[in-house]
Amino acid sequence: MFIFEWIVGMGSTVMVPIFIIIIGLIFGLGLGKSLKSGLTVAIGFVGLNLVTGLIGQYLGPVSQMLMDKYDLGLSAIDVGWTVASGIAFSTKVGAFIIPICLAVNAIMLVTKLTKTINIDIWNFWHYAFTGAMVYQISGNIWFGFLAAIVHCAVSLRLADWGASLIEEVVGIPGVSIPQAHAASTVPIAVFLDKVYDKIPGLNKIQADPEVINERFGILGEPSTIGFFLGVIMSLMVGLPIKNILTNGIGVATLLYLLPRMVSIIVDGLVPISTAARNFVSKHFADREDLYIGMDSAITLGHPTTLAVSVLMIPFLFLLAAVLPFNIILPASLTGVAFVVCLFTAIHKGNFVRTFISGNIIYTIYFFLASVFAPTITAIASDIGYAATEGVQFIGYLAWNWIGSVFGLFAFLGLPGIIGVLAIGVALFWFTKTKIGGSKPDLQSEEVTE
Repeated sequence: MFIFEWIVGMGSTVMVPIFIIIIGLIFGLGLGKSLKSGLTVAIGFVGLNLVTGLIGQYLGPVSQMLMDKYDLGLSAIDVGWTVASGIAFSTKVGAFIIPICLAVNAIMLVTKLTKTINIDIWNFWHYAFTGAMVYQISGNIWFGFLAAIVHCAVSLRLADWGASLIEEVVGIPGVSIPQAHAASTVPIAVFLDKVYDKIPGLNKIQADPEVINERFGILGEPSTIGFFLGVIMSLMVGLPIKNILTNGIGVATLLYLLPRMVSIIVDGLVPISTAARNFVSKHFADREDLYIGMDSAITLGHPTTLAVSVLMIPFLFLLAAVLPFNIILPASLTGVAFVVCLFTAIHKGNFVRTFISGNIIYTIYFFLASVFAPTITAIASDIGYAATEGVQFIGYLAWNWIGSVFGLFAFLGLPGIIGVLAIGVALFWFTKTKIGGSKPDLQSEEVTE
């Protein structure tokens, strides 16, 4: 497994562009154009990482002050995706997850169960994390692999199902998002959108970026919203005026630059997407366009995602304080955008709906992270990861509900295996309207605004 450890060790910034180049060559784009696409995507991801780092730089100290000020006294800390991914890839399931998921994707493509070619190899760690958690609970390695495989397959289906709205709302053609954080939110977002349509008043609110800009002018611009959010959060902890203004400008910079970094990535993806469509049209007349499965980071440039992600940071601490079952101290701030990004797509950019859905999903995640904190701590301990001094447990707040439900079933033994398979079948049925060419229910009048 040395080759796969070496691939993982390169990180997503290197891995994704390499696979972009390979895909371009397979689809006949040519070496020069494939190389240009790969390098452009790499530049975009580096820029994206630099810009998202502004969250920690400007809002990190404010968040720490909020924690200190309100002394939440929680027994577990959120370690974020960087630590969680390292733990996942270091487990017995993680050592084999790359070839397993590549094989699952290939089989599903051949059997027409998916239209996504998932090149987001780095984020296979999500499936490894699910498998490792199920293995830790059940003590059965094969149960762990089964959970990882089902999770991978379900994510591909959900990626297909939501792809049309990624193009329509976010403006990125020919891609889908199989990354488990984001893909798992699709069925919840669809359900909530139907609920919002039935609530008087809420179903009339038009709060997409275009409407906000039209009504509020410069005050509705993402950078202006970012400035005021940074200022308000700084005021909450009583910072001096210099720090208040600095944080305001820092958050404004984040909301201004992030869409431009995403646009660079899109510039690199468009030639690949076009080549893929031409290749499929020429060689597989019975298939519709294939999607390139990408990291949900490419969707982060939408103004609604950005504004909701920043606004939700103080609300995370509020939820952590008031939820009676919670033991998790939120610490990874950048994860919020990856959780809410497809809510933006499903809710057609509606800020109010996306914000409400974000708080609902995080309420669920606080519960799940609290339940599984001892399990994650045990997994980390087995591979030699040392928890922060003074912290009883480590947890992962942004962990998706599908993986967590698989973990709950793992407590049941054999009936749990049946439960995991049943969930997989149910989600395959749930997404059936997208596979085979018909438009999904996402496009129906029931869920449009």
